[in-house]
Amino acid sequence: MKEEFTTNARRWYDKDPVLSSAMKTLEETDDETQIKIALNLIKIITEHNISNSEYESVEDIVSATEDVLENTKKGRWYDIDATLRTAISLLQNCPDSTRSIIAKEMAKNVIEIIKKEEDEEEGDEEINEEE
Repeated sequence: MKEEFTTNARRWYDKDPVLSSAMKTLEETDDETQIKIALNLIKIITEHNISNSEYESVEDIVSATEDVLENTKKGRWYDIDATLRTAISLLQNCPDSTRSIIAKEMAKNVIEIIKKEEDEEEGDEEINEEE
């Protein structure tokens, strides 16, 4: 059955099918992979926000994010880790047009990291079989 996306989305990221899919995949990955992706996401968002002149410096971005983080609930799957929580908060507070671009980059990044980890695991298995 095809998943449908509507304007009545339960979560903020479900409004964008690419972002929703990336977030679902991110949620299902292991903690180490989530942190890698979160760090890359912070870098991507920072670069976009500064290049679009929405903020003048990284400090401005962090300050805006800290204000939002203080006023949000902490029961979501990405609230467990501070790095992941910061990355997702940055993403959530991007303008829709920027978020759409970043969602595509995020989805690509999630796939690349997972594929790389799978390739490394296969390589480790082959080495173990040779021994």
